[in-house]
Amino acid sequence: MIRIGLLSDTHNYLDRALISYLNQCDQIWHAGDIGSIQIADELEEIKPLTAVYGNIDGPDVRNTYPKIQRFMCEEVDVLMTHIGGYPDKYTAEAGKLIRERAPTLFICGHSHILKVQFDKKYNLLHINPGAAGIHGFHQVKTLVRFIIDKKDIRGLEVVELGTR
Repeated sequence: MIRIGLLSDTHNYLDRALISYLNQCDQIWHAGDIGSIQIADELEEIKPLTAVYGNIDGPDVRNTYPKIQRFMCEEVDVLMTHIGGYPDKYTAEAGKLIRERAPTLFICGHSHILKVQFDKKYNLLHINPGAAGIHGFHQVKTLVRFIIDKKDIRGLEVVELGTR
């Protein structure tokens, strides 16, 4: 059983309120637009970090994290990228990867819109954790926590960190 703290779009801002939530997790996943390698390093000091770079990330982040991560967590196949769309409106790149071999869990960020949606067509769970930073049009900073236990994804929790 692994407890995941999922965030995206920090845009070089790390809200100190999220640290207590992430301390309760086993791993942190960041779906891009980290902002700087310093933010990634701070997250890595809390818990092990798996991340992808986003469109605002510079060479420091891009040289450390890939555009796309495909990995297994317990028995769950995870696909994570920053710009991926959502069910019925995936980006061309994400759609191609999903059509070739659908993951169990598809994660992306970019939109700053918190969304958890099951895609019946590809039998996958899509999660966009919204935005944890202060830049963008979102009104409330969010992160998502959940548990992966063998093949099960459960205990999903949306954490609101206050207004940006």
